[in-house]
Amino acid sequence: MISNSPVRPREVPVRVHDVVILGGGIAGTSLAYHLSRLGKKDVVILERHTLTSGTTWHAAGLIMQTRGTHALTEIAKYNAELYASLEAETGQATGFKQNGTLGVARTKDRLYETARNASVAKSFGLEAHMISPREAKELYPAIDSSVIEGAVFIPKDGQTSPIDTCMSLAAGAKKNGAKILEKTEVTDLWRTPGGTYQVRTNHGVIEAEVLVLACGLWTRDLAAKLGVRVPLFAAQHFYIVTEPMDFVKPTLPVLRDTDGHVYIKEEAGKLLVGAFEPWGKALPMEKLPIESAFIELWEDWEHFELPMTKATEIIPALQNVGIAKFFNGPESFTPDLLFMIGEVPGMKNLFVSAGYNSEGIEFGAGAGRALAEWIVAGAPQMDISFVDVARFHPFQINLRYLRDRIPEVLGLHYKIHWPWHQPETSRGVRKSALHDRWAKLGASFGEGKGWERPMWFAAQGGSTENVYSYTEPNWFKNTKHECEAARSDAVLFDQSSFGKHLVQGRDACTFLQRLCAGNVDVPVGKLVYTHMLNEKGGIETDITVNRLSDTQFLIISSATVHPRDKAWITRHITDDFEATLTDVTSAYAVLSLQGPKSRDILGKVTDADLSNEAFPFATSQEIDVGYARVIANRLTYIGELGWELHIPSEMVQHVFDVLWEAGNEHNLTPAGYHALEHLRSERAYREYELDLTPVDTLLEAGLAFTIDWNKAGGFIGKEATAAQKASMPLRKRLVSFKLRDPVPVLFREELIRLNGEIVGFISSGVKSFTLGTSIGLGYVNHPNGVTKDMIENSRWQIEIAGELYDADASLQAFFDPSGERLRR
Repeated sequence: MISNSPVRPREVPVRVHDVVILGGGIAGTSLAYHLSRLGKKDVVILERHTLTSGTTWHAAGLIMQTRGTHALTEIAKYNAELYASLEAETGQATGFKQNGTLGVARTKDRLYETARNASVAKSFGLEAHMISPREAKELYPAIDSSVIEGAVFIPKDGQTSPIDTCMSLAAGAKKNGAKILEKTEVTDLWRTPGGTYQVRTNHGVIEAEVLVLACGLWTRDLAAKLGVRVPLFAAQHFYIVTEPMDFVKPTLPVLRDTDGHVYIKEEAGKLLVGAFEPWGKALPMEKLPIESAFIELWEDWEHFELPMTKATEIIPALQNVGIAKFFNGPESFTPDLLFMIGEVPGMKNLFVSAGYNSEGIEFGAGAGRALAEWIVAGAPQMDISFVDVARFHPFQINLRYLRDRIPEVLGLHYKIHWPWHQPETSRGVRKSALHDRWAKLGASFGEGKGWERPMWFAAQGGSTENVYSYTEPNWFKNTKHECEAARSDAVLFDQSSFGKHLVQGRDACTFLQRLCAGNVDVPVGKLVYTHMLNEKGGIETDITVNRLSDTQFLIISSATVHPRDKAWITRHITDDFEATLTDVTSAYAVLSLQGPKSRDILGKVTDADLSNEAFPFATSQEIDVGYARVIANRLTYIGELGWELHIPSEMVQHVFDVLWEAGNEHNLTPAGYHALEHLRSERAYREYELDLTPVDTLLEAGLAFTIDWNKAGGFIGKEATAAQKASMPLRKRLVSFKLRDPVPVLFREELIRLNGEIVGFISSGVKSFTLGTSIGLGYVNHPNGVTKDMIENSRWQIEIAGELYDADASLQAFFDPSGERLRR
């Protein structure tokens, strides 16, 4: 993120390079290795001390391929593939061995989550065997199997030597032409008027066409010299190394006891016991001994007591062994427990690779490859939107926010990853003007990019605390009531967190026509649901455009992707267009009145004609509501008659009050984002980051109706989209699924099976209270094409935690497929 972008005059450099990477740890060496393999020869790494110093040298070196999501598994699985062959390529030993991972589960909830993750592994052909406590003890005789419910064994996982692996990557990079300059300290950096970057070191000034900040803990402070905000904060990471133990052999699997907050691995006949304790310890940068190349912090046995106690429970022999080493080292963490890579918004050719949350060795290879491909090709070549550095909002650089959030983030590593889990720290950053009103109505709030948003509403006097579950969280009964009200009467959502961007200027229309696949050159007051695509036809934004005048357009996007949408649009505003973008998110609050009785309620507080003839679907009017003047958009995200009211923020309390009073006789009900998710899924409305990503196309997503093929000038991605259209039938399509068994619950990532074969996974799923069973959306992939006949005449099953459930499939929504309800 950018606060400002200082530009300084160009100095005479001692060296000029195509790519300069700051940082000689796993992130920097992996990137240099992959860049050099892709043909980039003029690559140089600048390292302040020596390679691996900083944080890489003290990493545990665990290699785990399976993750809770397909996107993360896609990146993580590459590590084992690369590390297994790296020594043969470079001649430098890595210490990599595939001794497997044994993940034990102490509770039934953890065992269920483990089984779900094992299902994800099947999509990639990875072995992941769910085993009994007895079988776990056969693999790892030292464990007390009485404290576990079961386990997963992944034989191709293992461990590697962080130092040796980093040195092997460096050797591979140098073999392909890259240079590594150690003992080269960066004291300053700046951007020149020509757009290059200059770096002042203790050996002179070095210039780069492309600059990459891969400096671990120090990335945030170096980025600040360029006016760039990188939300990172350090935390302490602990492990101990025992004295030698008789049962510890080189083939012993890595033991992950996530319920016990520990991982345990073999270390030269000893055990290394590391912790991701429930609550970490933040570490301000000023407390670091910055002059030290290999930083070791103070012992803290009091803090390590809980994980060590749990470790002795799972391996009783640890009670009677000596401790050879207590280690405490710094690691950098992000606010959302996902690393960050990519080009910095507004700073062409400035990239970041940082914030690996103690998993640099596990993600370093895949992340380095993905970023190298981005740099060489000029755009990402796989879906990395979820780790894109552009995802952060400016407030997330706030040091107090980071200091308070990071201890919780560290603990999330080994906590159960519950669906819809809400963070506890650094809350209340962004509040709607209606926050107190919703609280009085019993709102249980969740967070979206810092926004406090009602997720569900408790009954009068009831608890608003979340009780999480993979099968039936405690809010289901409340959400069911809200969904029923939306289908029978009316509900009121607060969607003030929408991202809102005003694009205006003489060329605003021309500019948006080039970016959007749909036609936005429409009459004033017409709403256009459209998308911005990359050159491959992949979906980069999912937005609604409201034409306010000949030269003004209001763009509405989801709160969670608001920063990234802004970065995408800004990146394309070149000198060829007289157009500007202004973020007006805070200027408007949004109330969404939805349901069969919404016209009756809104009609009581406005003089506007709300009939279909006067106010048709997908149109916008400026109308009076009470004493206020608002932008009323006839839209729905739940498939019902309704309006989204964009209200000047200072007037929203008044508008809420008059609407609420008018709704009394029509059973107007407050509704939260859980209900919104359930209701939108019933209509098969897509959601960005779940059902739509940069590697999905509009044709695959079933959104061809949004494309204007014939508008003048075309649009970015048209050629790729047209080529795909010409090669029908599509080999990938987004399909709706409905379980025949009403008991199982879908969330996301569950496997889709066609006649027994894995062909995809659920991108988003819910328990439909209207239909009485779980439904979901998911992409089906088949080399012979995904046709209507195949969908309607095949046996479909959804795999949930290893169990198979029959399902019906359709290219249409299972609820109101023709969309009659929203136009009545």
